[in-house]
Amino acid sequence: MPHTPLTPEALNQLFLEAHTHNAWQEKPVPEALLHRLYELLRMAPTSANNSPARIVFVQSRAAKEKLLPALMEGNRAKTLAAPVTAIIGYDLHFYDQLGKLFPNAPDAASWFNKDEQTAFTNAFRNGTLQGAYLILAARALGLDCGPMSGFDNAKVDELFFAGTQVKSNFLCNLGYGDPKGVYPRNPRLSFDEACRVV
Repeated sequence: MPHTPLTPEALNQLFLEAHTHNAWQEKPVPEALLHRLYELLRMAPTSANNSPARIVFVQSRAAKEKLLPALMEGNRAKTLAAPVTAIIGYDLHFYDQLGKLFPNAPDAASWFNKDEQTAFTNAFRNGTLQGAYLILAARALGLDCGPMSGFDNAKVDELFFAGTQVKSNFLCNLGYGDPKGVYPRNPRLSFDEACRVV
């Protein structure tokens, strides 16, 4: 079945009029919506379907208070105000799941588990892709996003991923943004500045 381009309204919601949000309405995000969000993002492609992203949705006040000391000062108030903060991590031992995720290649784990650098490169690359898919899926479902760095990765790993092979990548506040907290859009590079056709 041939695909048709998305409508201008959809493109605006996903890209052209979407902004990073720093202020939030006091409107909760139901847990069922977080499930829908994951169900969407998990369907987007990763290498050998390796799906290394591991996500903690920080929603309760207690969990937010636990997260705050790991954040730079400038990120604390907006994170506390956001209905949900997603910690997007990546599992360095993602290959343990490949028997389930990539059954057409029974030896797929051996492509990654013999070399730590190969495993890291694939976990980080594909986990980052899945984090980007999270942003697009959230916007598609009507949520606003506030992706950010500006935190102590080691501290977040200690607080939320202790005893695992998961490492934090970036954070993304989720909810219904307050337009008063949106900054003017910064410039982007033009096609000629960033691309070549060869």
